[in-house]
Amino acid sequence: MLAVIPGLTGEALAARLAEDAGVTVAVHGWSHTNHAGPERKKQELGGERPADVVLGELREGFQRLERLYPARFQPVLVPPWNRIDAALIPALPGLGFAALSVYGRAKGGPMPLLNTHVDIIDWHGTRGGRSEAELVAELVAELSDRFAGSEEPIGILTHHLVHDTAAWDFLSGLFAVTARHPAVRWSPATALLQA
Repeated sequence: MLAVIPGLTGEALAARLAEDAGVTVAVHGWSHTNHAGPERKKQELGGERPADVVLGELREGFQRLERLYPARFQPVLVPPWNRIDAALIPALPGLGFAALSVYGRAKGGPMPLLNTHVDIIDWHGTRGGRSEAELVAELVAELSDRFAGSEEPIGILTHHLVHDTAAWDFLSGLFAVTARHPAVRWSPATALLQA
């Protein structure tokens, strides 16, 4: 699933993705603009902004992506910086959203979650791909949790516009190893939404 910024996308990406059946498109906020104060964590969706303004942008973003990517669009909201004001979430189904995707374990709520759990980028250090050892350790911890009974799918958080060689190499290796493993099944967002 590719999180696309509605206010910044257009025909070029739509044409590029038109022939790629393996890619689905989700709403990534409106413009990926930080509206938080200087001492707060970055946030576009909520905070001090009026709810009607934020929800209006999300409605417009939903409609724009649905129009630009009719065969690829998924009614999933992926908030920029993985942050959304909790008070906005109950209004999302009314805008057409079927799921929300943020970073971390699903905690329940008013709508389905398709979360990510392992972020491949080292945001507090190199701002490039994290070490393979760290990422494998995180994946093993997530798998252990699933073996202990959690049925939540494991999501890998990528940031294609900032990937360096380490990030791309990790993903290539991960896909190569897991593609032929009998206990692994990569599931598209469409299948997870129907489950």
